[in-house]
Amino acid sequence: MSAPARTGLVAKIDNYFEITSRGSTFGREIRGGLTTFFTMAYIVVLNPLILGYVVDGQGNYLGGGTEPNIGMIAAATALIAGLLSILMGVWARFPLAMAAGLGINAFLAYSIASRAGMSWPEAMGFVVIEGIIITVLVLSGFRKAVFAAVPMFLKQAIAVGIGLFLAFIGLVDAGIVSTGAGTITQFGHGGYISTWPMVVFVIGLFTAIILMVKKVRGALLISIAVSTVIAVIIEAVAPLGQASAENPNGWANMVPTVGDSVVSAPDFSLIGQVDLFGGFSSLGVLTALLLIFSLLITDFFDTMGTMTAVGAEAGLNDKEGNPPRSQQILLVDSIGAAAGGLGSVSSNTSYIESAAGVGDGARTGLAPVVTGIAFLLSTFLTPLYELVPFEAATPVLVVVGFLMVSQVAGIDWKDYRIAIPAFLTFILMPFGYSISVGIGAGFISFVVLQIVTGGARKVHPLMWGAAGAFVLYFVLGPILGAVG
Repeated sequence: MSAPARTGLVAKIDNYFEITSRGSTFGREIRGGLTTFFTMAYIVVLNPLILGYVVDGQGNYLGGGTEPNIGMIAAATALIAGLLSILMGVWARFPLAMAAGLGINAFLAYSIASRAGMSWPEAMGFVVIEGIIITVLVLSGFRKAVFAAVPMFLKQAIAVGIGLFLAFIGLVDAGIVSTGAGTITQFGHGGYISTWPMVVFVIGLFTAIILMVKKVRGALLISIAVSTVIAVIIEAVAPLGQASAENPNGWANMVPTVGDSVVSAPDFSLIGQVDLFGGFSSLGVLTALLLIFSLLITDFFDTMGTMTAVGAEAGLNDKEGNPPRSQQILLVDSIGAAAGGLGSVSSNTSYIESAAGVGDGARTGLAPVVTGIAFLLSTFLTPLYELVPFEAATPVLVVVGFLMVSQVAGIDWKDYRIAIPAFLTFILMPFGYSISVGIGAGFISFVVLQIVTGGARKVHPLMWGAAGAFVLYFVLGPILGAVG
């Protein structure tokens, strides 16, 4: 009697997540979810490094006190990411995982929390308010309507730009692209592959692409595992340590060593350290509103680009470039902003690294559920996931970047009114190191070119509003400087 009951449950899960109907399997979803986790697990280490070492305007570190609280921030980062990824999978049923947003966390730390008179709880209060506002915009249908108003070619350009951005992040994080002597960037160190961590990256990259060409299932996850094992062996035989100015040949983020224990108890006391309205008194109403707007504009458009790119890579978007259940995706993402603030780990958003899981076969919401469970487990198994250095995980980002850039073939390069906004969209994402900057440049240039060529009536009213919002976004720095 046990077998039929198990079959019935499996069938219900299959139907709910549409696993078979989307051409996937349970194995692919689990594998894809784990691949996504390993490509974005770095945030559990990186987010504390960005937030944890910045003193607020009152002289305190995040979590309180005069010393960084790195372990506390890491535990909360993993917890919030896990819960939101599971929510995205179960509710939106889309292969998109969530975690603290890069860029937003740096802006929060260096442009908000560190302002004179501000405290970390007040800065997190701004994040909660921004999350509530963007949730209201989703519930009203406004955020989805703006997304639907974006022309198809711009959605394709966004996917291309994010692919280039991902590849660039992977190359920089692994040290394959670095700051040059007399040049803006350079290949490796002085133009050469000169360190063992770089060798690990190269091995991982070729492992991934060879397995993909040979159509081996789990190619990306296998690449991460193989590279990590090699990294552990290298560190055991010839210890390199953490990279620094004095030790440029070390590992970029994590030293791949096996410790005495793989289990540690998490500290969740950071959660809830929020002052919702105190920032208005500390900075003044106008400055506070402008800072909240800057958080809002980044969250508003980043996820649109991310879900479009992931949906395109998975083959799930409709003919207009819209992913299925986009309203639910946007709503969960909006809730993530407020949840990140309540967790005191900065706004959480959808992660483009989810495309790595899609590249490994994921097509449904079961994948982010697996990713979320891995994040929850990682709150206890910090030493285990810290085995994976950037050099072992980032080759996957380069491969996924290649897959996403293929969207460029769908753009009409003979029509300059289309080609130029598309080009600005995808070239400014990696060069400006911001998804929002690329989207904003594309929106504004599209509207301007339509005006000067007599096509203003063809521009959707919401595109006018979006372009105008980005104009304000691009001049926000001088405005904030003027108002103090």
